[in-house]
Amino acid sequence: MKYYFIVGEASGDLHASHLMTSLKKSDSDARFRFFGGDMMLSSAGDSGEMVRHYKELAFMGFVPVLLHLPTILRNMRDCKRDIVAWKPDVVILVDYPGFNLKIAKYVKKNTDIPVYYYISPKIWAWKEWRIKNIRRDIAEMFSILPFEIDFYKKHNYKIHYVGNPTADEVRSFRNEYKESFEDFRTRHNTHNASDSYITAIDERPVIALLAGSRRQEIADNLPAMIEAASEFPEYQMIVAGAPSIDDDLYKRYIKGRGVSIVRNDTYSLLSHATAALVTSGTATLETALFGVPQVVCYKTPLPHIIRWAFNHLLSVEYISLVNLIASREVVKELMADTFSVKNIREVLGTLLPGSPERNTMLSGYEEVRSILGDMSAPNTAASLIVSFLSRCKKDNG
Repeated sequence: MKYYFIVGEASGDLHASHLMTSLKKSDSDARFRFFGGDMMLSSAGDSGEMVRHYKELAFMGFVPVLLHLPTILRNMRDCKRDIVAWKPDVVILVDYPGFNLKIAKYVKKNTDIPVYYYISPKIWAWKEWRIKNIRRDIAEMFSILPFEIDFYKKHNYKIHYVGNPTADEVRSFRNEYKESFEDFRTRHNTHNASDSYITAIDERPVIALLAGSRRQEIADNLPAMIEAASEFPEYQMIVAGAPSIDDDLYKRYIKGRGVSIVRNDTYSLLSHATAALVTSGTATLETALFGVPQVVCYKTPLPHIIRWAFNHLLSVEYISLVNLIASREVVKELMADTFSVKNIREVLGTLLPGSPERNTMLSGYEEVRSILGDMSAPNTAASLIVSFLSRCKKDNG
């Protein structure tokens, strides 16, 4: 069968690439065409063709979108035409709702091609009105977050929870990773030897700093993280460098502060960390699944206004996936008006070895693991997709 994927960012490229691999196992005749990235290209191999790289789509925020509006509109127009011309058996959307829901509307209105969604848009947090579009245009929804089942059920829309790919990836990594802390140190110290602004990793236990993957997140959060963690000199600070961020940005904040950096190796870093300071996002869940106690830190402009908006305009109580999955506070979230060096330092101090709060958080992590389950998200989703499409073909003669 012919599968048309649309992905708009790096995380989607990762998850879609794994789904492609699983689809090839379930469907030996699988062929792919996609708006995606390098990982999808590698997974598709000779069975696929990339139409556009997601980097040509990934504009976030009002000003960047406005500045690149002609490019965005051209990509959308080309995508619609390409789908109609290729006539796939299904269009599979991966997150990225601003672009993807418009494509779904067009495909539903102008073709008989079913549209499936892998990894739901986060309409449960805001823009809940988008459920109308999803009910109208999306034939099947494959969710990676268990709490989404009740949300969609409330709106009379059935979805399929297929497991969580982050849990899959962490579980696989932990089963295979055998590197000692000494070897980890040696490998990264050798790699960083030419960068004089980076402090060498030593024997002390590690506080990992995961300050986000975007420049503004790092600028907002990393200085306060360093300031707070520096109050614990018996620990060393190691920053998880994001792949899309150049060294000059990190140099601005860590030079002369006794901070090390690990590039493109966050899972290894978390494997050796004692505690972590983490900017909200998938990293909070990854940190929990590695069993590393954490403080969630997220600085915002106009903190009191943001707090009011969070309390009155958003449909969720928490910003971290850990707490959202558990439906309670497992990890402390310091955002908006509660974000400060003092608060970060105080909460971090309660999570170091020997404290009851640390053990309580680790117990909460076990609860999160249990809720997520041990299903392979791409394998489960691929099996359902092939089954649904085969049934559809049979019904249509």
